[in-house]
Amino acid sequence: MWGMILGTALALALAAVVYLAVCFHRFSFIRGLERKSRLLSWLAALAPIALLGCFALINVTALVVVLLHLMAAFLLCALAAFLIRRLAGRQVPYDLRGAAAIALTAVYLGVGWYMAHHVFETDYRLESAKLKSDMRVVMLADAHLGITLDGADFAREMERVQALAPDAVVLVGDFVDDDSEREDMVAACRALGGLETPYGVYFVYGNHDEGYYRFRNFDGAELRAELEKNGVTILEDESVPLGDSLVLIGRRDRSDRGRASIAALTEGLDPALFTLVLDHQPNDYAAEAEAGVDLVVSGHTHGGHIFPSGQIGLLMGANDALYGLERRGNTDFIVTSGISGWAIPFKTGCRSEFVVIDLATV
Repeated sequence: MWGMILGTALALALAAVVYLAVCFHRFSFIRGLERKSRLLSWLAALAPIALLGCFALINVTALVVVLLHLMAAFLLCALAAFLIRRLAGRQVPYDLRGAAAIALTAVYLGVGWYMAHHVFETDYRLESAKLKSDMRVVMLADAHLGITLDGADFAREMERVQALAPDAVVLVGDFVDDDSEREDMVAACRALGGLETPYGVYFVYGNHDEGYYRFRNFDGAELRAELEKNGVTILEDESVPLGDSLVLIGRRDRSDRGRASIAALTEGLDPALFTLVLDHQPNDYAAEAEAGVDLVVSGHTHGGHIFPSGQIGLLMGANDALYGLERRGNTDFIVTSGISGWAIPFKTGCRSEFVVIDLATV
Protein backbone atom coordinates (compact mmCIF):
# COMPACT_ATOMS: atom_id res chain seq x y z
CA MET A 1 0.00 0.00 0.00
CA TRP A 2 2.71 2.45 1.00
CA GLY A 3 4.63 1.69 -2.18
CA MET A 4 1.56 2.64 -4.18
CA ILE A 5 1.12 5.87 -2.21
CA LEU A 6 4.77 6.89 -2.62
CA GLY A 7 4.69 6.00 -6.31
CA THR A 8 1.59 8.14 -6.81
CA ALA A 9 3.20 11.03 -4.94
CA LEU A 10 6.33 10.87 -7.11
CA ALA A 11 4.23 10.74 -10.29
CA LEU A 12 2.27 13.77 -9.12
CA ALA A 13 5.52 15.55 -8.28
CA LEU A 14 6.78 15.03 -11.83
CA ALA A 15 3.47 16.34 -13.16
CA ALA A 16 3.84 19.32 -10.82
CA VAL A 17 7.26 20.15 -12.30
CA VAL A 18 5.76 20.31 -15.80
CA TYR A 19 2.67 22.22 -14.69
CA LEU A 20 4.64 24.73 -12.62
CA ALA A 21 7.08 25.37 -15.48
CA VAL A 22 4.11 26.32 -17.66
CA CYS A 23 2.66 28.48 -14.86
CA PHE A 24 5.91 30.36 -14.27
CA HIS A 25 6.37 30.83 -18.00
CA ARG A 26 3.07 32.75 -18.12
CA PHE A 27 4.34 35.55 -15.87
CA SER A 28 4.61 38.71 -17.96
CA PHE A 29 8.26 39.41 -17.11
CA ILE A 30 9.24 35.88 -18.17
CA ARG A 31 7.14 35.98 -21.35
CA GLY A 32 8.91 39.21 -22.18
CA LEU A 33 12.16 37.29 -22.42
CA GLU A 34 10.78 35.47 -25.47
CA ARG A 35 11.57 38.57 -27.54
CA LYS A 36 15.24 37.79 -26.93
CA SER A 37 15.15 34.00 -26.81
CA ARG A 38 12.47 31.37 -26.38
CA LEU A 39 15.04 29.12 -24.74
CA LEU A 40 15.96 31.88 -22.28
CA SER A 41 12.32 32.34 -21.29
CA TRP A 42 11.88 28.62 -20.51
CA LEU A 43 15.13 28.55 -18.58
CA ALA A 44 13.82 31.47 -16.53
CA ALA A 45 10.56 29.57 -15.94
CA LEU A 46 12.50 26.55 -14.72
CA ALA A 47 14.74 28.60 -12.43
CA PRO A 48 12.18 28.81 -9.55
CA ILE A 49 11.72 25.03 -9.72
CA ALA A 50 15.48 24.55 -9.59
CA LEU A 51 15.53 26.84 -6.54
CA LEU A 52 12.85 24.69 -4.92
CA GLY A 53 15.22 21.77 -5.44
CA CYS A 54 17.12 23.09 -2.42
CA PHE A 55 14.46 21.39 -0.29
CA ALA A 56 15.98 18.11 -1.46
CA LEU A 57 18.94 19.01 0.77
CA ILE A 58 16.55 18.51 3.71
CA ASN A 59 15.08 15.40 2.12
CA VAL A 60 13.41 14.48 -1.16
CA THR A 61 10.06 14.10 0.58
CA ALA A 62 10.14 17.77 1.59
CA LEU A 63 10.70 18.74 -2.06
CA VAL A 64 7.73 16.60 -3.16
CA VAL A 65 5.52 18.22 -0.51
CA VAL A 66 6.48 21.74 -1.62
CA LEU A 67 5.92 20.95 -5.30
CA LEU A 68 2.51 19.40 -4.69
CA HIS A 69 1.34 22.27 -2.49
CA LEU A 70 2.53 24.88 -4.98
CA MET A 71 0.71 23.07 -7.80
CA ALA A 72 -2.45 22.90 -5.69
CA ALA A 73 -2.20 26.63 -4.92
CA PHE A 74 -1.89 27.53 -8.62
CA LEU A 75 -4.90 25.34 -9.41
CA LEU A 76 -6.95 26.93 -6.62
CA CYS A 77 -6.05 30.44 -7.76
CA ALA A 78 -6.92 29.51 -11.35
CA LEU A 79 -10.31 28.25 -10.13
CA ALA A 80 -10.85 31.45 -8.11
CA ALA A 81 -9.98 33.58 -11.16
CA PHE A 82 -12.43 31.57 -13.28
CA LEU A 83 -15.25 32.03 -10.75
CA ILE A 84 -14.57 35.76 -10.45
CA ARG A 85 -14.68 36.11 -14.22
CA ARG A 86 -17.92 34.13 -14.51
CA LEU A 87 -19.73 35.61 -11.51
CA ALA A 88 -18.40 39.16 -11.41
CA GLY A 89 -17.31 39.64 -15.01
CA ARG A 90 -13.86 40.78 -13.89
CA GLN A 91 -10.61 39.51 -15.33
CA VAL A 92 -7.91 38.72 -12.77
CA PRO A 93 -4.43 39.52 -14.16
CA TYR A 94 -2.31 36.39 -14.38
CA ASP A 95 0.60 38.01 -12.54
CA LEU A 96 -1.73 38.75 -9.60
CA ARG A 97 -3.13 35.26 -9.35
CA GLY A 98 0.32 33.70 -9.79
CA ALA A 99 1.74 35.88 -7.02
CA ALA A 100 -1.25 34.92 -4.85
CA ALA A 101 -0.50 31.22 -5.43
CA ILE A 102 3.13 31.64 -4.40
CA ALA A 103 2.18 33.69 -1.33
CA LEU A 104 -0.51 31.19 -0.32
CA THR A 105 1.97 28.31 -0.53
CA ALA A 106 4.62 30.21 1.43
CA VAL A 107 2.21 31.13 4.23
CA TYR A 108 0.59 27.70 4.41
CA LEU A 109 3.85 25.77 4.50
CA GLY A 110 5.42 28.42 6.76
CA VAL A 111 2.72 27.73 9.33
CA GLY A 112 3.25 24.00 8.71
CA TRP A 113 6.97 24.43 9.41
CA TYR A 114 6.19 26.15 12.71
CA MET A 115 3.65 23.50 13.71
CA ALA A 116 6.22 20.78 13.07
CA HIS A 117 9.13 22.46 14.86
CA HIS A 118 7.28 23.95 17.86
CA VAL A 119 6.20 21.37 20.43
CA PHE A 120 2.87 22.05 22.12
CA GLU A 121 1.49 20.56 25.33
CA THR A 122 -1.86 18.77 25.05
CA ASP A 123 -3.76 17.89 28.22
CA TYR A 124 -6.39 15.26 28.97
CA ARG A 125 -8.14 14.43 32.24
CA LEU A 126 -9.79 11.05 32.79
CA GLU A 127 -11.59 9.82 35.91
CA SER A 128 -11.95 6.26 37.14
CA ALA A 129 -13.34 4.64 40.26
CA LYS A 130 -10.63 1.99 39.89
CA LEU A 131 -7.88 4.44 40.83
CA LYS A 132 -6.98 4.81 44.49
CA SER A 133 -4.90 7.92 43.89
CA ASP A 134 -4.38 10.51 41.16
CA MET A 135 -1.60 9.91 38.66
CA ARG A 136 -0.04 12.09 35.96
CA VAL A 137 1.32 10.29 32.90
CA VAL A 138 3.20 12.10 30.14
CA MET A 139 3.06 10.38 26.75
CA LEU A 140 5.55 10.87 23.92
CA ALA A 141 5.52 9.26 20.50
CA ASP A 142 7.12 9.57 17.08
CA ALA A 143 10.25 11.53 17.92
CA HIS A 144 11.85 10.22 14.70
CA LEU A 145 15.08 11.82 15.90
CA GLY A 146 16.75 13.98 13.28
CA ILE A 147 13.69 15.28 11.44
CA THR A 148 12.61 18.27 13.53
CA LEU A 149 14.28 17.27 16.80
CA ASP A 150 17.91 16.38 17.30
CA GLY A 151 19.27 15.05 20.58
CA ALA A 152 19.73 18.51 22.12
CA ASP A 153 16.23 19.61 21.09
CA PHE A 154 14.75 16.47 22.61
CA ALA A 155 16.66 17.10 25.85
CA ARG A 156 15.14 20.60 26.09
CA GLU A 157 11.66 19.12 25.67
CA MET A 158 12.40 16.68 28.49
CA GLU A 159 13.15 19.67 30.73
CA ARG A 160 9.61 20.87 30.01
CA VAL A 161 8.27 17.39 30.79
CA GLN A 162 10.18 17.25 34.09
CA ALA A 163 8.73 20.62 35.12
CA LEU A 164 5.26 19.03 34.96
CA ALA A 165 6.20 16.56 37.73
CA PRO A 166 4.88 13.42 36.01
CA ASP A 167 4.41 10.20 37.95
CA ALA A 168 5.43 8.23 34.86
CA VAL A 169 6.60 8.92 31.31
CA VAL A 170 5.70 6.58 28.44
CA LEU A 171 7.21 6.51 24.95
CA VAL A 172 4.86 4.93 22.44
CA GLY A 173 7.18 4.03 19.59
CA ASP A 174 9.20 5.45 16.70
CA PHE A 175 11.73 7.06 18.99
CA VAL A 176 14.28 6.91 16.16
CA ASP A 177 14.08 6.82 12.38
CA ASP A 178 15.93 4.96 9.66
CA ASP A 179 18.45 7.78 9.22
CA SER A 180 18.75 9.02 12.82
CA GLU A 181 22.29 9.70 14.01
CA ARG A 182 23.82 7.75 16.89
CA GLU A 183 24.88 10.99 18.58
CA ASP A 184 21.27 12.19 18.69
CA MET A 185 20.01 8.81 19.89
CA VAL A 186 22.52 8.71 22.73
CA ALA A 187 21.78 12.30 23.78
CA ALA A 188 18.02 11.67 23.75
CA CYS A 189 18.40 8.48 25.80
CA ARG A 190 20.54 10.39 28.28
CA ALA A 191 17.79 13.01 28.57
CA LEU A 192 15.29 10.25 29.36
CA GLY A 193 17.66 8.95 31.99
CA GLY A 194 17.65 12.38 33.63
CA LEU A 195 13.90 12.33 34.23
CA GLU A 196 12.91 11.91 37.86
CA THR A 197 9.54 10.19 38.26
CA PRO A 198 8.05 8.05 41.04
CA TYR A 199 7.21 5.17 38.68
CA GLY A 200 9.77 5.45 35.91
CA VAL A 201 10.03 5.77 32.12
CA TYR A 202 8.61 3.11 29.79
CA PHE A 203 9.08 2.37 26.10
CA VAL A 204 7.41 0.26 23.43
CA TYR A 205 8.75 -0.23 19.93
CA GLY A 206 7.22 1.37 16.84
CA ASN A 207 7.56 0.25 13.25
CA HIS A 208 10.65 2.44 12.63
CA ASP A 209 12.67 1.76 15.79
CA GLU A 210 14.31 -1.43 14.58
CA GLY A 211 14.94 0.20 11.19
CA TYR A 212 13.71 -0.83 7.75
CA TYR A 213 16.98 0.03 6.02
CA ARG A 214 20.65 0.39 6.96
CA PHE A 215 20.85 4.17 6.69
CA ARG A 216 21.83 4.90 10.29
CA ASN A 217 25.09 4.43 12.15
CA PHE A 218 23.70 2.30 14.98
CA ASP A 219 21.52 -0.78 15.19
CA GLY A 220 18.58 -1.98 17.24
CA ALA A 221 20.82 -3.63 19.83
CA GLU A 222 22.61 -0.32 20.48
CA LEU A 223 19.29 1.50 20.85
CA ARG A 224 18.12 -1.07 23.36
CA ALA A 225 21.39 -0.84 25.28
CA GLU A 226 21.25 2.96 25.52
CA LEU A 227 17.62 2.95 26.67
CA GLU A 228 18.28 0.33 29.33
CA LYS A 229 21.52 2.03 30.43
CA ASN A 230 19.47 5.15 31.14
CA GLY A 231 16.86 3.33 33.20
CA VAL A 232 14.14 3.12 30.55
CA THR A 233 11.99 -0.01 30.89
CA ILE A 234 11.25 -1.65 27.54
CA LEU A 235 7.94 -3.49 27.45
CA GLU A 236 7.42 -6.17 24.81
CA ASP A 237 4.05 -7.79 25.40
CA GLU A 238 4.59 -7.32 29.12
CA SER A 239 2.76 -5.73 32.02
CA VAL A 240 4.04 -3.98 35.13
CA PRO A 241 2.21 -2.47 38.11
CA LEU A 242 2.36 1.27 38.68
CA GLY A 243 1.35 1.83 42.26
CA ASP A 244 -1.39 -0.27 43.82
CA SER A 245 -4.25 0.38 41.39
CA LEU A 246 -2.81 0.65 37.86
CA VAL A 247 -1.28 -1.89 35.50
CA LEU A 248 0.77 -0.74 32.51
CA ILE A 249 0.71 -3.06 29.47
CA GLY A 250 3.26 -2.53 26.71
CA ARG A 251 2.51 -4.20 23.37
CA ARG A 252 4.87 -5.19 20.61
CA ASP A 253 4.25 -3.23 17.44
CA ARG A 254 1.62 -4.44 15.00
CA SER A 255 4.42 -5.04 12.45
CA ASP A 256 5.89 -7.70 14.79
CA ARG A 257 4.37 -11.00 13.70
CA GLY A 258 5.12 -12.54 17.07
CA ARG A 259 3.10 -10.12 19.14
CA ALA A 260 0.51 -11.48 21.54
CA SER A 261 -3.18 -10.68 21.38
CA ILE A 262 -4.56 -8.19 23.86
CA ALA A 263 -6.78 -10.95 25.21
CA ALA A 264 -3.69 -13.00 26.09
CA LEU A 265 -2.00 -9.99 27.70
CA THR A 266 -4.97 -9.20 29.92
CA GLU A 267 -5.78 -12.78 30.86
CA GLY A 268 -5.46 -13.23 34.59
CA LEU A 269 -5.20 -9.52 35.40
CA ASP A 270 -7.33 -8.26 38.27
CA PRO A 271 -10.32 -6.47 36.63
CA ALA A 272 -10.44 -4.13 39.61
CA LEU A 273 -7.13 -2.57 38.48
CA PHE A 274 -6.96 0.30 35.96
CA THR A 275 -5.26 -0.94 32.77
CA LEU A 276 -3.22 1.44 30.62
CA VAL A 277 -2.07 -0.02 27.28
CA LEU A 278 0.82 1.30 25.17
CA ASP A 279 0.26 0.34 21.53
CA HIS A 280 2.18 2.26 18.86
CA GLN A 281 -0.32 1.79 16.03
CA PRO A 282 -4.03 2.51 16.66
CA ASN A 283 -5.16 -0.57 14.78
CA ASP A 284 -6.67 -2.95 17.32
CA TYR A 285 -9.50 -0.93 18.87
CA ALA A 286 -12.21 -3.58 18.64
CA ALA A 287 -10.14 -6.24 20.40
CA GLU A 288 -8.83 -3.80 23.01
CA ALA A 289 -12.34 -2.58 23.81
CA GLU A 290 -13.59 -6.16 24.00
CA ALA A 291 -10.76 -7.01 26.39
CA GLY A 292 -12.07 -4.28 28.69
CA VAL A 293 -8.86 -2.30 29.14
CA ASP A 294 -9.40 1.19 30.47
CA LEU A 295 -7.09 3.34 28.35
CA VAL A 296 -5.04 2.76 25.18
CA VAL A 297 -2.48 5.34 24.03
CA SER A 298 -0.97 5.34 20.54
CA GLY A 299 1.01 7.39 18.05
CA HIS A 300 1.98 6.38 14.50
CA THR A 301 -0.56 8.51 12.58
CA HIS A 302 1.21 11.82 13.29
CA GLY A 303 -2.30 13.27 13.53
CA GLY A 304 -2.49 13.30 9.75
CA HIS A 305 0.84 15.09 9.31
CA ILE A 306 0.12 16.51 5.85
CA PHE A 307 -3.54 17.21 5.09
CA PRO A 308 -5.42 15.26 3.76
CA SER A 309 -3.17 12.17 4.01
CA GLY A 310 -4.52 11.17 7.42
CA GLN A 311 -8.13 11.33 6.27
CA ILE A 312 -7.24 9.22 3.23
CA GLY A 313 -5.59 6.69 5.55
CA LEU A 314 -8.77 6.45 7.61
CA LEU A 315 -10.87 5.88 4.50
CA MET A 316 -8.47 3.12 3.43
CA GLY A 317 -8.74 1.48 6.85
CA ALA A 318 -5.05 1.99 7.68
CA ASN A 319 -5.91 3.08 11.23
CA ASP A 320 -8.85 2.96 13.62
CA ALA A 321 -8.39 6.62 14.57
CA LEU A 322 -6.34 9.60 13.50
CA TYR A 323 -6.00 11.89 16.50
CA GLY A 324 -7.39 12.79 19.88
CA LEU A 325 -9.55 11.16 22.54
CA GLU A 326 -12.51 8.89 21.91
CA ARG A 327 -14.38 6.24 23.81
CA ARG A 328 -15.50 2.82 22.58
CA GLY A 329 -17.49 0.78 25.04
CA ASN A 330 -15.77 1.24 28.40
CA THR A 331 -12.36 1.93 26.87
CA ASP A 332 -10.81 5.34 26.23
CA PHE A 333 -8.37 5.74 23.34
CA ILE A 334 -5.88 8.58 22.86
CA VAL A 335 -3.84 9.07 19.69
CA THR A 336 -1.10 11.71 19.70
CA SER A 337 0.19 13.56 16.66
CA GLY A 338 3.70 12.99 17.99
CA ILE A 339 6.52 15.16 19.21
CA SER A 340 7.99 15.15 15.68
CA GLY A 341 7.21 13.24 12.50
CA TRP A 342 8.54 11.05 9.72
CA ALA A 343 10.61 12.58 6.87
CA ILE A 344 8.53 15.73 6.36
CA PRO A 345 9.54 18.97 8.15
CA PHE A 346 6.01 20.38 7.85
CA LYS A 347 2.77 19.59 9.69
CA THR A 348 -0.29 20.96 7.94
CA GLY A 349 -2.82 18.52 9.36
CA CYS A 350 -1.81 18.78 13.02
CA ARG A 351 0.93 20.03 15.33
CA SER A 352 3.85 18.53 17.24
CA GLU A 353 3.02 17.77 20.86
CA PHE A 354 3.60 15.79 23.99
CA VAL A 355 0.55 14.64 25.92
CA VAL A 356 -0.19 15.07 29.62
CA ILE A 357 -2.79 12.61 30.92
CA ASP A 358 -4.13 13.28 34.40
CA LEU A 359 -5.78 10.13 35.73
CA ALA A 360 -8.01 11.07 38.64
CA THR A 361 -9.97 9.19 41.26
CA VAL A 362 -13.73 9.67 41.34
